[in-house]
Amino acid sequence: MPLIVSPSILSCDFSDLRSELKKIEASLAKWIHLDIMDGHFVPNITFGAPVIKSIRSKTDLFFDTHLMITEPERYIEDFAVAGSDCITFHYEASKENSINVIKQIKNFGIKAGISIKPNTRAQEIEGLLEYLDLVLVMTVEPGFSGQSFIEEASEKIKFFKDKVEFLAVDGGINDHTGKICKNFGANVLVSGNYLFKSEDFNSSVLSLI
Repeated sequence: MPLIVSPSILSCDFSDLRSELKKIEASLAKWIHLDIMDGHFVPNITFGAPVIKSIRSKTDLFFDTHLMITEPERYIEDFAVAGSDCITFHYEASKENSINVIKQIKNFGIKAGISIKPNTRAQEIEGLLEYLDLVLVMTVEPGFSGQSFIEEASEKIKFFKDKVEFLAVDGGINDHTGKICKNFGANVLVSGNYLFKSEDFNSSVLSLI
């Protein structure tokens, strides 16, 4: 599978979101990563389903929605109806209910993903892999952009290689760390600051591929 770049719009210019979407569309990036934070599961607040709904009609990009929220099962329908193509929730937010959340997502005919924080062992979700389309390995502590890549996460990437259709990494991804992740088996690279703060967005995307 060709490597997929999923720009995290958390780092984009929200005052000109339409132009930022066009910039992504003009590049080789085919996904956009939508970071949803509730100020409880992680110490930051971003945006919700209404923002996703408002941009869904403006682009055909694949909507890669990452829920960093407590009780994700309460909001799956909102984010699915808003236009998400894949919804990823955190294992740590729903340990006892993960399989039901996965089924809930799948009932909307979209892809289901699960994410794990840096301190969560890969083996903890091994029994869920057969039901998942995507695993997202966090290479920073979720909550804020611009953090440094945690290199120990590469062992988790190696563990998940070839066990799931989409193996994504998120946090501190640039041309150097992206190469590390690719070498260990990742096929989806989520990147925010590296792409949106660069002088040439398209060249930065190419450097990850």
